Amino acid sequence: MLELVILLLAIAIVILAWKYLRLFTTMEERAHALYDEWRSRALEDDVRERVDLLHREWTIQEEMRIRSDAIGKSEAVIRGKMTEHLIPYFPEFPFDPRDARFLGTPVDLIVFDGLSRGTLSRIVFVEVKTGKRGALSMRERQVRECVEKGLVSYEILHMKDDK
Repeated sequence: MLELVILLLAIAIVILAWKYLRLFTTMEERAHALYDEWRSRALEDDVRERVDLLHREWTIQEEMRIRSDAIGKSEAVIRGKMTEHLIPYFPEFPFDPRDARFLGTPVDLIVFDGLSRGTLSRIVFVEVKTGKRGALSMRERQVRECVEKGLVSYEILHMKDDK
């Protein structure tokens, strides 16, 4: 009978050892899985933080570049507008400044050449261009084409008197 008890104890020890090893292996696998998951999340967080930092730095640099570019363009526009107003008083302006009238758009000036002397010889549409690009806008080209084709007229508009 003692032999049977020893045999049963031996079988129980083998079964318990086998279950222990199985549980130990499962626990090791679970521990590795949890560690890998944690490490993956930690790496993702690190990458996300780095990407956010790089994006913030890029945004700041790009905003500074855009602002600087806008200021430069604004200065150029202001300089151009001032030049358009003052060009009749520049020494290289080929007409008498008293004959020039500023319009601004769609042409900058209309010059009534000779009007101040009492001998009007011609009417000149003047477009002032400053800076590197001197290209005419679509509206400016249309005005130039009408003038070149002679599609210019003079009209008198009589207004009704409300008296």
